[in-house]
Amino acid sequence: MPLPPLRLIVLARDQSPHVQDAWREMADYLDRQGGVELVGTATCDDLDVEGLAADLVVVLGGDGAILRACRQLGRRQLPILGLNLGRLGFLADLSPEEFREKFDVIRERHFTVVEHLMYEATLRRADGSTESHLGLNEVAILAGGSLRMIDVELQIDGADVTTYSGDGVIVSTPVGSTAHNLSAGGPILRQDLQAFVVTPICPHTLTVRPVVDDADCVFSLRVPNAPAGVTGQIDGQIALPLAGDDVIEVRRADVAFQLARIPPHSFYGTLHRKLGWDGQPRYRRGPRDESGHVTDEG
Repeated sequence: MPLPPLRLIVLARDQSPHVQDAWREMADYLDRQGGVELVGTATCDDLDVEGLAADLVVVLGGDGAILRACRQLGRRQLPILGLNLGRLGFLADLSPEEFREKFDVIRERHFTVVEHLMYEATLRRADGSTESHLGLNEVAILAGGSLRMIDVELQIDGADVTTYSGDGVIVSTPVGSTAHNLSAGGPILRQDLQAFVVTPICPHTLTVRPVVDDADCVFSLRVPNAPAGVTGQIDGQIALPLAGDDVIEVRRADVAFQLARIPPHSFYGTLHRKLGWDGQPRYRRGPRDESGHVTDEG
């Protein structure tokens, strides 16, 4: 019995020419295919996905576009397939050419959907007001425009842990561990782990190191003497100005990010490719003469 048409939502909001060109090529390609139904597209404004029934959300861009799409889906997470038009692309690691080459596999639903930890960050201001944001990568408190070192107090499940003095602190999911956390010297966590990592940014005390703890913990961050310019950032895309006694609480979200992977896929193979884990450089040597000496080196 044939499968019903594959229902797709396509998000291509980045207005850069290479993303829009890729979308036009994809639209022409999909128009020529059978067994597929395009139920929604967004190339300029955000798309209201409420009420749209889809099997897959295809996101054109880079990992940043996937972060935005994940937040846009909110409490109604759908499987996301990323087409990489950016740089590293740990989440969006399929090229438009590979999408077309493997479209039969995708149309036949021969992909896996892996759920990944998301977080909810709640900002509790000193005046009693609150606001909450869903995220996938990390929450960061940054000294930023304050142009000075800041002190960030950390509590885990209400217990005092330490006060970080430096340029800030990152609380990252495993998916976000290869982003800002990695740049700050934090560990890489396998993406399907259920844990958060807390990484200080340029700590003034050399004995301070990243901490990994269970995803069911609640992480509370506070900058008691926050100078003007200190911000909390959600996935590097939403900035929240912070004042003294404001508290950001980070906890596991009640939804999970659903990432579609086309087999074969290997997390460590991705790290090998993206981070250049090729070991020592290999030198190509030219032919040898009769005495065994290399005649040319490349």
